[in-house]
Amino acid sequence: MLTDDQIARAAEALDTAERTRTQIGILSLQYPDMTMDDAYAVQAAWMARKKATGQTQTGWKIGLTSKAMQYALNIDIPDSGVLLDDMMFEDGATIPPERFIQPRIEAEIAFVLKAPLSGPHLSVLDVLNATDYVLPALEILDTRILRVDPATKRTRTIVDTIADNAADAGIVTGGRAMRPDQVDMRWMGAIVSRNAEVEETGLGAGVLNHPARGIVWLAKRLHGYGQHLQAGQIILAGSFIRPIEARPGDTITADYGPYGVINCHFAR
Repeated sequence: MLTDDQIARAAEALDTAERTRTQIGILSLQYPDMTMDDAYAVQAAWMARKKATGQTQTGWKIGLTSKAMQYALNIDIPDSGVLLDDMMFEDGATIPPERFIQPRIEAEIAFVLKAPLSGPHLSVLDVLNATDYVLPALEILDTRILRVDPATKRTRTIVDTIADNAADAGIVTGGRAMRPDQVDMRWMGAIVSRNAEVEETGLGAGVLNHPARGIVWLAKRLHGYGQHLQAGQIILAGSFIRPIEARPGDTITADYGPYGVINCHFAR
């Protein structure tokens, strides 16, 4: 277990990395015995620093929901991060070049809750009953921690990703908002293009067979820490595509068919 001082130092380093757009070294190399509980403690300490400066939490993101990403990191569970108000972008937003370090894009379904969710025995039906509406979303990922250590060639592990707020950095929402009983989310998907060239396609079923299952997992995890999902929060259920690099000058467009089109542009 990391000490309180080590957790605070790691959170400060991540905060500085984001503000200066300078990545830090891999935490799992610096702290070889770091656990997932340690990583979530670092994440919480970093988010507490942000909230102390006036930022407010608007929701949560769930990551590592696809089998491909879980196999890549040799895990069998998702991870989660915090959404803050300064991460929210409108459909069609132009992202300033100085905002992120190495942004990537994922396509997801966002849930907006009308009722709180908590407890160890939740089901997909409970999530659907607590959901006001769902809508298309793009998640902007960023990496405040190096992906590969230049000296050892070691890659980041799950604890690095969790500490780095599950790589969360921004969210773009738009398209058509729908009540959860109006759409079969397993078949809700998108064609995602970069500069008018198709890069990825996917369906909601790629997220744990149903996007709501990730929210069940998140609510149960938070319950173990005495926390819960709150009414009004937005929850990113997990990506059904592989991350797409967003380079300066790129326009990313996600066509959700009958559910609308959303996009964002990364300025040079």
